[in-house]
Amino acid sequence: MAKNGAELALSVRDLIYRSVVLMDSQKVTEWLEGLCAPDFEYLITAYSHEIRREQEWFHGRRDELLDVVKMMPYHNTDHSPFTRHVSVYTVDVDESCLTADAVSSLVVYQNMFDGINSHLDSGDTRLFCSGKYYDRVSLEGDQPRLLQRNVRLDTRRLDKGSHFLL
Repeated sequence: MAKNGAELALSVRDLIYRSVVLMDSQKVTEWLEGLCAPDFEYLITAYSHEIRREQEWFHGRRDELLDVVKMMPYHNTDHSPFTRHVSVYTVDVDESCLTADAVSSLVVYQNMFDGINSHLDSGDTRLFCSGKYYDRVSLEGDQPRLLQRNVRLDTRRLDKGSHFLL
């Protein structure tokens, strides 16, 4: 039974929220392999008012991201976990192309483990960044899959940590 536009939009919203649950649980490999298309593209971008230019902080494909995730245990990173709060604003379904475009607000909180910053103690929670997800989704097959995610940041100053996946 074919889904109508409203049902497809709901399945896209569900995909976005499931992606956040997996990432908050630090199940990045599961997110990439289970919810992202094989040719998935991930970007982190921002506009810098100071230099009046677009910035691209990260750009990679699914296989490259899987390689980065495998290398993470070998890097010196802040292991304080992120909690993402996402609200899906819009889902525009193109039934003729079997794709959808979604825009979601994003706020990321960091729950401090080590108290490594002089103004934060272990156990504190701080606002890490804010922005939007711009997602392109494939509607082919039995479940939607992310084709592209552009994390468009409002925040342009990030502290050290594993912020390559927001």
